[in-house]
Amino acid sequence: MREHTATAVQVELDQELSARIRHYAERLTSADGQEAITARIGKLEQETDVERALEVSAATLGLAGTLLAAAHHRRWLWLAGIVTAFLLQHRLQGWCPPIAVFRRLGARTRAEIDAERYALKLLRGDFGDPPASEEEPVALAGRARSVSRRPPR
Repeated sequence: MREHTATAVQVELDQELSARIRHYAERLTSADGQEAITARIGKLEQETDVERALEVSAATLGLAGTLLAAAHHRRWLWLAGIVTAFLLQHRLQGWCPPIAVFRRLGARTRAEIDAERYALKLLRGDFGDPPASEEEPVALAGRARSVSRRPPR
């Protein structure tokens, strides 16, 4: 997915990730730092990734096209046909035109969401001692991103 995303969009998404990790790393020393990280992890677990957004949108538009064709005119079948073609293209190539729109709107891949989640868990100390204070928060996001890209065992 990242290779099919415009470079400027990908850079912006990566910078936003780094800024969020930095924000929570700085908050860690405050009284509510742990609670803030826990709340953010909860939000990340509920965040819709770009593929789910595509699937929900495609199902909605496909159903709408079919219902409109049945109720009004057959010409609405083109909507269901285009949506189905995009889903097939996405499955075969890992990309389709609506993905670019979702990415520009800020939708992230599951791996990108997981990278932030794991970086926050590292900050919180879920995997042992929290990282040393001199460790750059952006490096945490990079480490977490590389862990989240590994295939499951």
